[in-house]
Amino acid sequence: MLLKRIQLGMIHVAVAMTLVPINSTLNRVMIKELAISATLVAVLASLPYLFSPVQVVIGSFSDRHPLFGLRRTPYIVLGLLLCVFGVVVSPQTAFLLSSDLVKGIGLGLLTFGAWGMGFNFATVSYLSLASELSGEQGRGRTVAIMWFMMIASIIFTAISLSYLVDPYTPEALSRSFWMIGLAALVLGVVGLVGLEKRHAEGGESSAEDQSWGNLLRVILGNRQATLFFWYLTILLAAILGQDILLEPFGGEAFGMSVKSTTRITAVWGSCVLLALLVAGFLEGRVSKRGVARVGAWSALAGFIIIAGSGVLASLNAFYLGLVLLGVGTGLATVSNLSLMLDMTTPSQVGLYIGAWGMSNAVSRLLGAVLGGVVRDLITEVARNPVSGYIVVFAIEAGLIAASLYLLGRIDVRAFQHQANQAGLFERAALASDV
Repeated sequence: MLLKRIQLGMIHVAVAMTLVPINSTLNRVMIKELAISATLVAVLASLPYLFSPVQVVIGSFSDRHPLFGLRRTPYIVLGLLLCVFGVVVSPQTAFLLSSDLVKGIGLGLLTFGAWGMGFNFATVSYLSLASELSGEQGRGRTVAIMWFMMIASIIFTAISLSYLVDPYTPEALSRSFWMIGLAALVLGVVGLVGLEKRHAEGGESSAEDQSWGNLLRVILGNRQATLFFWYLTILLAAILGQDILLEPFGGEAFGMSVKSTTRITAVWGSCVLLALLVAGFLEGRVSKRGVARVGAWSALAGFIIIAGSGVLASLNAFYLGLVLLGVGTGLATVSNLSLMLDMTTPSQVGLYIGAWGMSNAVSRLLGAVLGGVVRDLITEVARNPVSGYIVVFAIEAGLIAASLYLLGRIDVRAFQHQANQAGLFERAALASDV
């Protein structure tokens, strides 16, 4: 099983590697060097998450319709190819935006849209596969290994990018993105070899043609599932919403170079990695909800200190907040992903994983757009770009506080009891609607 977990981790690494250049380097270049509006950057960067509802459809469809005897692998391959295409073309989008806004937006819709669709296809598929291969008892360990590998790769990718783009030139940026994209493609393909067993062809459920209304009925009909959806959305909107802002903030508030701000991701990732190790050690010793609560409080404190560093113009305070944010993200990642895998039913793994994946994507959309718009509005009013970042970080701290309230109301056992009770009724309702 260890080999399969490592292979799952390689797929997770491959998809995550395509995100690092866009969210850690390209956004900084677009906002600082190319002087493109942070709102426009946020909209383009979050555009992929508009496609997040496809995760529910793909997850549910793949539960019932193997392709060539494989439920997950074909969708992972398609998703990875789209992600690689998006990352290698994204620098051209940035340069075109600065010279021809209309054409740049058109290319941006294609580039970020392709990456986003690929992200959704791949994510729901490999998480469903991870849930199926691990079983209930092994899910926590699988999550820890997958995310340990992902964060380690993010650190390595960020450090490598910091050297590849130094000194910064458009050619160096494009070349480095190509290298990252090809490396991701190779890792993903190697990870897929022999991972999924072939299933018997045919034998689909009579509920094969599920409508959107029926899919949503399954999720919204379970009160605990609905609570968990909004909990994830609010928490991740705060934690992930800073993705496009930390590097530009470092450049605006402290005059950091492109090389230095790219390494912010490496510092954050190192702290996440340490927290993942701690969370793995705590697995089975401390409740998942307890670890999630500690992670949320740590991230909340991190945002407050980062906001304060802008007020005080203190680089040391910024790095302290960054460390707390990284630790909180790591603790929250393992605990919430373990909870997420628990919040499924055996007959509808893909559907529920798709719903939680959609929550992740919606949160990134809300967090990124909120961050970009608020940053630009406050900057325009205050005539000080740093003020905009400070307000955004304070709002994100407030969102985490709201998520802590929802966390206290979530009960995995109640979810499973209600889901099992409703299972027969829901299947009958789905079939009658077809």
